[in-house]
Amino acid sequence: MPTLTKILERSGRLNAGERERLHLLIGDWSTIADISFSDLLLYVETSAGYVIGAHSRPATAATIIEADIVGDRAARIDSHNIEQACRDKNIFRQNRDGVLHTYIPVVYKGSIIAVMQVVTAEVPDRVPSQRHENYEEISQTLFHMVASGEFPFSDVPLGVRRGAPRVSDGVIHLDSEGVVIYASPNSVSHFRRLGEEKPLAGQVLAEVVTGHLEEYAVPDESLPLVLTGKAAWNSEITTHGVTVSVRSVPLLENGKRLGAIVMSRDVTELRRQEQQLLSKDATIREINHRVKNNLQTVSALLRLQGRRASNAEIKEALGQAQRRVEMIALVHEGLSQTVDEVVEFDSVFGSLLRMVRDIAVTSNNDVSIDFTGSFGKVRAEQATALAMVLNEIISNAVEHGLSAGGEIQVRAARTDNLLHLEVQDNGVGIGDKMPGDGLGTKIVKTLVNHELDGRISWENAPEGGTLVKTTMRLR
Repeated sequence: MPTLTKILERSGRLNAGERERLHLLIGDWSTIADISFSDLLLYVETSAGYVIGAHSRPATAATIIEADIVGDRAARIDSHNIEQACRDKNIFRQNRDGVLHTYIPVVYKGSIIAVMQVVTAEVPDRVPSQRHENYEEISQTLFHMVASGEFPFSDVPLGVRRGAPRVSDGVIHLDSEGVVIYASPNSVSHFRRLGEEKPLAGQVLAEVVTGHLEEYAVPDESLPLVLTGKAAWNSEITTHGVTVSVRSVPLLENGKRLGAIVMSRDVTELRRQEQQLLSKDATIREINHRVKNNLQTVSALLRLQGRRASNAEIKEALGQAQRRVEMIALVHEGLSQTVDEVVEFDSVFGSLLRMVRDIAVTSNNDVSIDFTGSFGKVRAEQATALAMVLNEIISNAVEHGLSAGGEIQVRAARTDNLLHLEVQDNGVGIGDKMPGDGLGTKIVKTLVNHELDGRISWENAPEGGTLVKTTMRLR
């Protein structure tokens, strides 16, 4: 599928700065499409002639070009008009079959790097009105800003937060002093919700907003720049439970500020939903943190009980139970530090290895453990099962296969949602016997088969010792 990036790479005619300028243009040219009620096409010169690198349809009117034409070569008549616009270094217009075609050189650092075509229906689907006349004036200013290299603006946040406004959401036209020349019906409604009852036209927009801010409110530092139209930036107005997102686009002529347009959108409901999600995430993290603390308390109690037990078999059983609880606590500790219900399992596995090494030291086993590969991210519902499986396999190798010391190699390979895991030791091996039917083995088989949707096998390693192979399907 053709994209601007691929077309520019094949062209090879523009440097990195010029290519970035075109990406910046198409990232922000929806404002021009909306305010002019037009389709926009970007033509890039290649060895095969001019090619359409991008297309923007207006949100304020029906599109004239319904087909996907990105990647197509320019028609002969368009190529001729593009060349004339580049030759004259000026905007060129042509009316064909009731459609106005406007060709605008895209200038960057004094050089023409592309041509933007504005395709406008001569009888568009709108009723002539003050809005029409106002938008026409703004459109012509933006066209000349593209041709003079003053648009798009650099270092401008484009839709940093969900709900960034467009012209179709609401638009206000300001003069150079920040006085409202025209406000669309949607914008009037937005500011009425903020508490403004008077007509916006003729008022200084910044003063209107200041009069409705709550007494102890701390507005965003960028808000004055946006409301006066002095900088191309985004901000938000929040007062009396209402939040309106605003974005300004200065209108310039040869560096002189003529005024600005300020787009607005009521994002009260969006921000409320986001706040609910944040509260939910914080609640989940707090729950995981408390579960981790409770499990660590249970683990400490089992450890104390194990120390008081006089029977060696009971002491060993309590020690194993304590380690299993500790492993579950490690997973919840990882979950308490993220907003997602996933765990970076490599960090969990690092804690598991430290725990197993403590077992080896306690048992006077000189055991080294080497890990290669990566587990990647594992969802919460499977992270606990995976941690338990690894704990059982590695602990069993330390306690039984390497009672006299030795080495353990853990190898993990992740391919999409498949995890291939091998745990190999150089101990006594399993000989001709299969793993027993003890509690640890039952736990491993049950978790691998049912929780991890995988399979597991035990075999004698070629170099001696035991090799455990597992393939799991992670969600």
